[in-house]
Amino acid sequence: MPRFHCPVLLAPGLELDLPDGAARHVQVLRMQPGETVTLFGSDAAGGPAGEFEATILRMGRSDVRVRVGAHTPADREAPRTVHLLAGITAGDRMDWLVEKATELGAASITPLLAERSVLRLKGERADKKRAHWQAVAVAACEQCGRNRVPPVPAAQELAAWVQAHGPAPTATPTDTGTPGAAPLRLLLSLGDGTVPLAQALQAAPAQAPVVFLSGPEGGLSPAEEACARAAGFVPVTLGPRVLRAETAPLAALAAITLA
Repeated sequence: MPRFHCPVLLAPGLELDLPDGAARHVQVLRMQPGETVTLFGSDAAGGPAGEFEATILRMGRSDVRVRVGAHTPADREAPRTVHLLAGITAGDRMDWLVEKATELGAASITPLLAERSVLRLKGERADKKRAHWQAVAVAACEQCGRNRVPPVPAAQELAAWVQAHGPAPTATPTDTGTPGAAPLRLLLSLGDGTVPLAQALQAAPAQAPVVFLSGPEGGLSPAEEACARAAGFVPVTLGPRVLRAETAPLAALAAITLA
């Protein structure tokens, strides 16, 4: 059954027009009134997580009307939350990285304006790129079955991210009053002092979320790596081979989320 992201508050019985992209897709598939699709995305608007069955009511020239039906509380998220900070890569490699990181379960994907990034973004161009990458993440969720779209915030420099998030946090109380697992910050590095990724993960609680930092082509500059280490990022390695900038973070994500 075709799946579409519909970022509004969904509820059984609601009638609505599908978003433009979803409507075009339904028309390309030559679907007819009475056929069903799956909608998701309502949790971002404050509704229940999961997905809804929806029945096509009307097919217009450029719009598709549906009625929302039964809700299924499907959760296909990774067992460990991983936030990816990825240096912006050249050409369409960043699109590929965002798509595959979404499929592998990244909870968020932050593009980093690294010193060695070939692509330079600012102003309107930066806004358009962010919107494009967010759309790539939406499409990947529609394909892979995820019901939570990872946010792709505006591209930023590493120093700005560190300033906004501060030093590595310590454990904090949970709603039950017991200490919660502090996020584990990991830095993919070719420098000295690295430890295997699996070893770094074993040293932290199994439920601890992960913030994973990876650079662009050529890696992070010495100044950026020093900034990351000072902010509590543990340098890790994936093994003896040097992977491409778009391959390395995906290999790490697979190791973390599919373990």
